[in-house]
Amino acid sequence: MTRSLDLPALDRIDTLAQELALLQDRSKRRIAILGSRHVPVVSVHLVELVSRSLAQEGHSLITSGSQGVNAAVIRSVLEVDASRLTVLLPQSLDRQPRESREQLEHVLHLVEKPENDELPLPMASSLCNQEIIRRCDQLICFAFHDSETLLASCRTAEDMGKVVSLMFFD
Repeated sequence: MTRSLDLPALDRIDTLAQELALLQDRSKRRIAILGSRHVPVVSVHLVELVSRSLAQEGHSLITSGSQGVNAAVIRSVLEVDASRLTVLLPQSLDRQPRESREQLEHVLHLVEKPENDELPLPMASSLCNQEIIRRCDQLICFAFHDSETLLASCRTAEDMGKVVSLMFFD
């Protein structure tokens, strides 16, 4: 009996090789973690565990300043080493909710974008996510299947050749 050997597409081989190389690479990376504002409680603990572990390994983490996933990243990295965290805001600090501002007071590397204050938040967030992706080596994203801004950010990161890990809550 003869068998057909279906080879994977070349672009998938490149992605797999890149992911395997990252697993073997012991150097420190700039890892962006983005995600939904609305997060199941159990998932918050998972985000905190992943973020804390990456910071303890010596990686630098980049995120945005909203509630949910981003707040969990900020909280957990601040517990480990505040110098390993960079937070890019989609707009100025004054435009952030009070509870976010209180947490952001402890962030050493905080980048505000007051030039985006007049933009609708979804557009400012999209621009912010693009800048975060440009600054990182790898993207970890926690989203729902209908999280359009986050899914678009993942596609952008893939187009830029970044390794993307996308995890869905639903």
